[in-house]
Amino acid sequence: MAMSVIWTVMVGAAVLCGLATGNGPAVAKGALDGAAAGVELCLSMMGVMCLWTGVMEVMRRCGIADALSRLLRPVLGRLYPGYAGRQRVMDAVSANLSANLLGLGNAATPLGLEAARLMAEDSGPGGTASDGLCMLVVCNTASLQLIPTTVAGIRAAAGSANPFDILPAVWLASVISVAVGVTAAKLFARIWR
Repeated sequence: MAMSVIWTVMVGAAVLCGLATGNGPAVAKGALDGAAAGVELCLSMMGVMCLWTGVMEVMRRCGIADALSRLLRPVLGRLYPGYAGRQRVMDAVSANLSANLLGLGNAATPLGLEAARLMAEDSGPGGTASDGLCMLVVCNTASLQLIPTTVAGIRAAAGSANPFDILPAVWLASVISVAVGVTAAKLFARIWR
């Protein structure tokens, strides 16, 4: 709700400033050009999202997702020790992590929500988030990425000659953000016991 108000005020202020400075036609042209560019971007991103969501589904159907889940289980068991014995929770967390590794934020969201729902079953009547649920939010937000599919798709739609030339920077930034997030989550979990 607050963001809607903020964006409305910003757009209204921009239009009023444009009219006050005599740039009304330029503001109108900019609004129309921006709307057209937004539609083009959405259409180009649909293809990228369909491709990688399809890859995730093929991985699930042929068993690669299960193999990846088994491969990630030791690491995830250390991150989520309270849920290490719960197969459904760990599979949901693993699927979420796999989607994030492929840079599929939109596909990772429902998987993360499913993992959070399964983790929240243990939270009790007070609704207090467990340490594991907080860690899930941190890891999902920081999002370790091997293939930044969404960003590369946006770069390709914007005309980049090599949309994946950002890989080293993405790898470094995502490793640092996940390391800082996990460290902070573990530290705060010990402090606020």
